[in-house]
Formats: sequence, C-alpha cells, structure tokens
Amino acid sequence: MKIVSWIIGVLATVLLLIYVMAFTSFGNALLKPTIESQIQAATKLDSKLKTFSLGMSHFDILLELNPHNTIALKGDYSFFAQSFSVDYAVKLEELRTLKALTQTQLQSAFHTDGKVIGDLAFLKIDGKSDVAKSATSYHVELTDLNPTSIIAKIESANLEALLFMLNQKAYASADINLDVNFKNINPHKLDGDIKFATLHGKLSPSVLKKDFNITIPKTAFTMNLDAQLQGDDVDYSYIFRSNLAKITSAGKVTPEPLHLDLKYALNVKELALLKPISGADVRGPLKLHGKVQGSKAKMQVSGQSDIAASTTTFLANLKNFAPVSVEAKVRHLKLQKVLYMVKQPHFADGLFDLDVHIANADVKNLAGVITSRISKGVVDNRYMTKAYKFKSMMPYTHFSAKTYTKLDKNLVDTQLSFSSNLAKLNVKSAKFTINDGSLVSDYRVKVTDLNKLFFATERHLKGGIVATGSVKKAKDLDFTMHSNVAGGALDAKLHNDDFHATLASLNTLKILDMLIYPKIFDASIDGVLDYNLVKQSGVFDGKLSQGFFTRNQVLDLTKQYARIDLYKQKFKGDVSAKIQKEHILASLDLRSNTSSIITKNTKLNSKTQQIDSKIAITANGNPINVGLKGKVSHPKVSIDANKLIKKEAIKAVSKQLGKLFNKLF
Repeated sequence: MKIVSWIIGVLATVLLLIYVMAFTSFGNALLKPTIESQIQAATKLDSKLKTFSLGMSHFDILLELNPHNTIALKGDYSFFAQSFSVDYAVKLEELRTLKALTQTQLQSAFHTDGKVIGDLAFLKIDGKSDVAKSATSYHVELTDLNPTSIIAKIESANLEALLFMLNQKAYASADINLDVNFKNINPHKLDGDIKFATLHGKLSPSVLKKDFNITIPKTAFTMNLDAQLQGDDVDYSYIFRSNLAKITSAGKVTPEPLHLDLKYALNVKELALLKPISGADVRGPLKLHGKVQGSKAKMQVSGQSDIAASTTTFLANLKNFAPVSVEAKVRHLKLQKVLYMVKQPHFADGLFDLDVHIANADVKNLAGVITSRISKGVVDNRYMTKAYKFKSMMPYTHFSAKTYTKLDKNLVDTQLSFSSNLAKLNVKSAKFTINDGSLVSDYRVKVTDLNKLFFATERHLKGGIVATGSVKKAKDLDFTMHSNVAGGALDAKLHNDDFHATLASLNTLKILDMLIYPKIFDASIDGVLDYNLVKQSGVFDGKLSQGFFTRNQVLDLTKQYARIDLYKQKFKGDVSAKIQKEHILASLDLRSNTSSIITKNTKLNSKTQQIDSKIAITANGNPINVGLKGKVSHPKVSIDANKLIKKEAIKAVSKQLGKLFNKLF
C-alpha cells in the first residue's frame, strides 16, 4: 500500500506541475520565453508574444511578428474532445518587413479575420479579407486537416493593388471578381465550379514602354473563365478580349492522371504585347488555332497559322511534354514580313516554303528531313547600298534558293542551291555537328560577269570565274578555294585570318584583261601571296616566264631611239609586292638576252587606281628611264633618253668627221 500511495502521490505531483506550467498565469509566464524563442527561430523574425494566456478550456494569444504585424488567436477548446472554437485576426500592416518569413518581397498590407470551429477530424473556417482592396469572404472545410471543400468570393479586387502587393509594377489595371464553389475537391470526386472575370481592364502603355520598350496604343481588356469540376474532369471555357488580341480556349481537362482534350485560338494584332510573357522580341500580327489532345505519356498538339501572310500547319507528338515527332508545312511565307516580325532590316522580298518531317525529335537521336524553297526573291538594293556603305548602287538583284536537310542523330547534313543574276552557289553537303557546333562544307561559286560586283569590289572587272573548295569551322576557321582562271590555276586557303594563295601558270594578258589594265605584257606567272585579313597587309612573290610585250608607247620610243625591237625579245624575271590595305608597293625585274626592264617600289593604289612608277629600261646597252604617273588605265608617260641621244649624237658627229677627212686626204 505504501508503494501504491507513493506512485499516486508522484502522479498527482506531476499532474499538478503540468497544470501549473500549462494552465496558470505563473506557468504561462515560465513557458512564454521558450515558446517565443521557438517562434523566432521558425519565422526568422524578432517575434514577441504580447499576450499568452492558456487555461484549461480557453486561450488568448497575441503574436507580434514585428511592429505593425500581428496575429491574434482567441477561443475555447476541449482538451479531451480535441475540439475548439477559435477567433482569429491577422493584421499585417507592413508586408515589406516580412521577407524573412514570406521568402519573397511583398508590399502594402493584408488583413483577414474569421472563426475556426471543429475538431481534428473535421474543421470549418469562415472568414473575410480586404486583400487588394476587395470584399472577400471564404468558407473552408478540412477533413483530417486536409481541405475537402472551399467556397470563396472575391468582389472588386484591384489589380494594381494586387500587383503592388506582389512587388510587381502596374502593367495593367482592372477589377477582379472570383467565385469559387468547391463542394468537394477530393481526388476523383471533384464537385464544384469556378467563375473568374475582370472588368474595366486597361494596359499601362507608359510602364510597358519603360520596362520592355513596347509601344502600344490605349488598350482595354476583359477576361472570363468558367470551369465546372465533376468527378475526374474539369470542363472549362476561357476568353481574353482586347483591341490588340483575342485568346480563347475550351475543352476538358482531367488533372489526375492528366488528360487533355481542348481547342485553342490566338488572334494577336501586336505580338510585342506578349513580350513580358513570352520573352520573345517579336512584333506584328499573328493568328493561330488548333487542338491539344492526349495524356502526359502521349500528347498531340496541332495548329494552323497565317504567320507572315503564310499558310502554315503543324502537328507535334509529345511524350512527357517533350516533342517526339514533328510535321510542319509552310506555304508562301513572305520574307519581308518575317524580317519585320523579328525586327530585322528589310534585306529582301520573296516567298518561302518549308516542309518538315521529323520522325524523331530527340536532340540526341534526331531523324528526319527538312526541305525549303525561296522563290521570287528580290534584294532591297537601296537598303543594302546604304547599310554596307557601298559607294555605288547595288544593282537590281533577284534570287531563288532550295535546301534539302537530313537529320541523323547528332548530324545535320544540308544541300543548298542558290541562284541569282549576280552569282550562283551550290553546296553538295554542309555537315553541322550539333554537339560541338562544328561545320564542314563544300561549295561551288560561279560568277558569269564580275563587273556586276563593282558595287562591292569598287573596281571594274571583266569576264567570269568559277571557284570550288571547302569550309571547316570548329575551333578554327579553314577555307580552301580552287579556280582555273586566266589560263592557269589559283589555289588558296584561309586559316582564321591568314590567307595563302598559289598561282600556277596564269597568263598575264588574261589577268590584265580581267583587271581592265593595259594589256602590255604576255607571260606566264607563278607566285605566292600571303595576306592577313585583320591587318589587311601581306606580300606577293612571283616569277614571270615566256614573256613578250605587246604594242605600247614606251617600247615604241625605245625602238625609235635605241634601234632595237624589244617586241621580239623573250623576257623572264621576278615580280614582288608589299600590300598595306589599298597601298601596294611593287617591284619588277625582267631580263632578256640583251635587255632589261627594272622598276623598284612602284606605288599603286587599288582603290583610286593611281600609279607612280619609275622604270629603268636598258635596251641592248642603251639606257632609257620611263616615268608613269596617274590613272593606271591611261597614265602620263615621261621619257628620259638624254644618254641615249648623246650617244647617238657622238656617233653622228664621228661619222661626219670621218667623211670630211676622207675628202681632205
């Protein structure tokens, strides 16, 4: 009996201590600092329990999160029945000071108050709020602390106030009404409806201009959503109307497991309006409509559009929201409208057609074919001339193009055929590797009339040229070119900025004819050019052989004074040049069996076509100095033949003296 009495005494003491600690003002005072510290740790605020009164069946708590932000709880409860009736009042006057608790920056104030009645098995919450200057009421039912029913009504919520509360700029203003009537929100037992509407909506042109550089007219809008929840399904209809865009969608959605069967339509008068949502910096109108059907495991999205005045259709199959296959067809898309949409200059007009057949859209295992065609292409020569600062007007240029692209896992292989009245380009295989972004391509370029490129080359040229080669771009850029030109062969290669070219057996007359220079020398030339594109500097070294001069003023004078016909002599020698942008410093050393033609540091300007040269001609031991200055096509020629004339004069005097002595003796 003593032991039993002792145990009862201990239990009575423990219960008395619990009662004193939990349900008396003395015990509350002892517990208050501990509870306060726990709240501070959870809220990360200097929170204080201004009031903490806990009795056997009644409690009264006032929590000050920080100055001007309080939560009040007051009510009755039954410890044994685990039921309660609680009045609450949340007064958050300065949301901006609660970032540590909310984990996001909020502004303004928030108030709500109401009553919680029930037990842990079933609770009912009834309250009201003035969120975003609205008149809001709500009723929530919880079973086992899980919400099973929600009825809420928001009247005339102010969109500007709501955006300000969420620390967003006032991109728009509107009155918002929301009716939520969820009698049951348990999975597979949905029962209720939602009605959402905005009234008197207006976009803010000044804010959109400042933040997104979007210029829009005054825009009013309305928005309506009507959804019915029944069992597993949600039937809805949605419409957004404004003077700039109309968006509609309607259909059936099964949330779990997800299944969609809906239609959508988008009619946008100005795409720039959607930049804050899409992030795409595009403009212009767009019409799009289509269907979305299927589940997360297998979904199909189809649509039609008139983008850039085209007729466009597409069909995409998705798995887990990732594209599996894509079919698309674009007809008569206008290039000028596309350029306008993506905010690019008006380079050209034309019609663009596209066919896309991608059987596997997985980036790592791509498989499919894409073909495209551009027809009736016309370059905007006025814009191009101005944009690239051509000194002469780019000629009228029409063009067309075709591509055939095969997708094979990591490889994109393209064939290209481009044709214009300026040039033609053909590519048999341009292979782009997606993983490393490398490119390997062949090419063939044909220009039938080089003079049509005068606007770009700034010099008149004759004839045409055909060039073939390859392009490689990975870490470095490598470019090769081969052309049978001027009766010989030109081979060149570019490594990043360094250009190297080899000339083999080119005919100088044909080169001079192509450059529209005076055709004074007929020879075969071999040489090497090294040039840096960035520095615009380089050197050329060449060898001339089998050279014969054609009729020219200099050699005519040489024949007159030196009594020697250099036209009949065969020359060979060296030619070299140093290039610094448009300035060329050239040297020439030509020799025959009896004569030589030498010039050092001849100055030639490739842009202005000016020449300044001094040529030393020795014809059969007779010296003549020739000067060339002015336009390359018709330079001023000066002759210094004093030594030659003096030598001829001495011969003439000696001859006359000889005749005189013969007569005397």
